[in-house]
Amino acid sequence: MRTRYIAVVAIMMLVRSAVMVLAAPPAGSGTVSGNVTYTGTPPQMKAIDMAKEPSCAAQHATPVMTETVVTGAGKTLRHVVVYISAGDEASSIDTQAVRVDQKGCQYIPHISVVQPNQPIDIYNGDQTTHNIQAVATANRGWNRAQLPGMVVHAAFAKPEFIAVKCDEHPWMHSYFAVVNTSHSAVTGRDGGFSLGGLPPGKYTVTAWHERFGTQSQDVIIDGGETKRINFVFRATPY
Repeated sequence: MRTRYIAVVAIMMLVRSAVMVLAAPPAGSGTVSGNVTYTGTPPQMKAIDMAKEPSCAAQHATPVMTETVVTGAGKTLRHVVVYISAGDEASSIDTQAVRVDQKGCQYIPHISVVQPNQPIDIYNGDQTTHNIQAVATANRGWNRAQLPGMVVHAAFAKPEFIAVKCDEHPWMHSYFAVVNTSHSAVTGRDGGFSLGGLPPGKYTVTAWHERFGTQSQDVIIDGGETKRINFVFRATPY
């Protein structure tokens, strides 16, 4: 019994070591990190009236605010997609499905980053029917009714920032950010981002915000280093 136990432990250690090796970034790879902030005056987000859908309203102890512009301390900016837009031709393709939830008549997360043809699973965790509309131009848009408990499967073949909305609940909106890279991030309230595992080379780093537009910067990675760059968007109240 003791011999068997030792053998099991040894196997587990080998598996763990293999996983760690696979998960580790390539030797000599670098990182681009930084923060996204704003200047000017951002628009004030409004409380969402969910009286039309009591089952959703009951899931929120306090009113839910719109998420078009979400800021943090130090004028940081949330929901900004930061990604490698050029120089990442050898980027790996992610085949794992990205999950999007509809809970309390909200899309969670607000921004979902996917690669071309990467599967997307959209869940309806509410007690009401949703009607998802993907407003695309480079890709084929679609409009699908979704009953409670139903899962909608989707994918997009071409890079594009695709607005998503619900025809049943007009306050619901989000985005699918379809980008040609595995190196991407979405900023949180601290406005921070980090793109790791970059081989030496020249890259273009792009930051996209649904209201304030797009900015890009070039950066050169020489080896296992961290380069810091920052993006500053000009905010306007209207």
